[in-house]
Amino acid sequence: MSVVKVIEVISEGNSIEAAIKSALDEAAKTLEHIKQVNVDHIEAIVENNKITKFRVHAKISFVVQH
Repeated sequence: MSVVKVIEVISEGNSIEAAIKSALDEAAKTLEHIKQVNVDHIEAIVENNKITKFRVHAKISFVVQH
């Protein structure tokens, strides 16, 4: 049987894909065996009536090794 933990992170990027990749890259610095990224919420940050960046609220799942 496997034990899976889930952490929640908020990340920004110039695109939605970049924000998700940033969340994964940062989590991967301290976690191993990451299996999934589930995006719960996407925001667009607006300045002067233009989207300047995207923010994602994501859950990252990883297997805990015994």
